[in-house]
Amino acid sequence: MPVDLKALFPKLINLMLDTVFVVDRDHQIVFVSDACETLLGYRADELIGTPIIDYMHPDDLEATRASIVRVMEGKPHIDFRNRYLRKDGGIVHILWSAHWVEEEGVRIGVARNVTALRQAEDELRHLAHHDPLTGLTNRTLFYDRLESALHAAHRHRSGVALLFLDLDDFKLINDVHGHAVGDRVICSVARRLAGCVRATDTVARMGGDEFTVLLTDIHSADAVSRKVEQILQVMTEPFDADLGGITPSCSIGVACYPDDGTDADSLLSHADSDMYRTKRRRSALGSPSRT
Repeated sequence: MPVDLKALFPKLINLMLDTVFVVDRDHQIVFVSDACETLLGYRADELIGTPIIDYMHPDDLEATRASIVRVMEGKPHIDFRNRYLRKDGGIVHILWSAHWVEEEGVRIGVARNVTALRQAEDELRHLAHHDPLTGLTNRTLFYDRLESALHAAHRHRSGVALLFLDLDDFKLINDVHGHAVGDRVICSVARRLAGCVRATDTVARMGGDEFTVLLTDIHSADAVSRKVEQILQVMTEPFDADLGGITPSCSIGVACYPDDGTDADSLLSHADSDMYRTKRRRSALGSPSRT
C-alpha cells in the first residue's frame, strides 16, 4: 500500500526541532509549527493572524526588512541571523532559511535557535581580545585601540598619552607569597587601574606584571601628570590582610602623541624605555622592596 506523503507532511513538520513559519505578503503569520512554543514561548494559535514583525527585536528591524525584500524578490536567504523577543521577555538569536513561493503568495521560513552558538562566539571573541586572568584588554586589542586613537587624534588635532606600568619587585612577591597570591595581586592592580580612568580610556595587561593605559583626548601635559600621580597614589595603598598586607609599588613610563612619536610602535617603545629609566632611578635611590 503506497504511503500518502501529503497526509504525513503536517506531522513531519511538527516533529522538526526547527520552527517553520509561513507568512503572507502583508507579513501576517498564516502557519507556524509546534516547535515555535519552545523557540518563542507562544503557541501556534497565539501567533497565527498576527504580524511577524511584532516579534522582531527593534534593533534588527531594518536589516530584517531588507532580508524580507530580498526573499520576496525570489532570492533565497539561507544564512540570515536576527533576534526575536520571546513571550517571557527574553531574547533569542535565530538563523533563518527562507524562500518565497510566488504562486501561493507566501514566504516560507525555517528558524533555528542559535542563541547558545552566539553566546559561545561572543565568549571566544572576548577571550581573543582580553586577558584571561584580569579580564582587561590584551596586547592585541590594545594595539588596535591605540592605532584608532592615533588616527582620531590626527583628525581632531588632539593629544593621546600612553602609560607603561610595571610592578616593582613582583618576582619577590611570587617567591615569598606564592604564585596564587601573585595572581591575586595582579587582579587587584588591574581593578585599581581600571578605577583610575574614564570609560573612553583603555587599560590593558601586556603580560606578566606589565600594564598599559591609553588616555585619549588629552589637552595638556598637566592632565597626564595628574593622572600619573593619581595612579601612583592608588597603587601604593596596602592590600588587604588576605594578600599578606603587601604594599605594592610601581614604575610608570609616559609617551605623548605627537611629541614622543606619531605611530603606535614608537610610542610604546618610548613609554617602555621611560618606564625602565624610572625603575633604574628608583633602584639607584635605594627604594625599598615592599613585601
